[in-house]
Amino acid sequence: MSTPENPGTAGEQHIPERREITVRRAPKFVPFLVLGGLLGFGVAAFLAYGLPGDEAFDAGAVFGFFLILCGAGGVVLGGVAALVLDRLSVRRAQRAVVESVPDSEPDTEDRPGA
Repeated sequence: MSTPENPGTAGEQHIPERREITVRRAPKFVPFLVLGGLLGFGVAAFLAYGLPGDEAFDAGAVFGFFLILCGAGGVVLGGVAALVLDRLSVRRAQRAVVESVPDSEPDTEDRPGA
């Protein structure tokens, strides 16, 4: 008389699972925000030190004032650019079909940290 096989034994047939997924390239927002802030820093430095100004104000104080304004503006513009590119990546998204692949060898080793 034959006995039914236990799940997880070597004789078990694995039926691959097929799923449809969406694939797209989405931008990372932090680099856009940092780049916008650095661009605002450069614009503030140019406005404070590159252009002639009033002698009544210290160049460092003018730089600090423009750094706040231009830095915040640069971060906002970087965020807007990332949002626009993210919206474009949603439009360019493609569909793909993936299939699960069983492990060739079961994991029997004790892994540290697992």
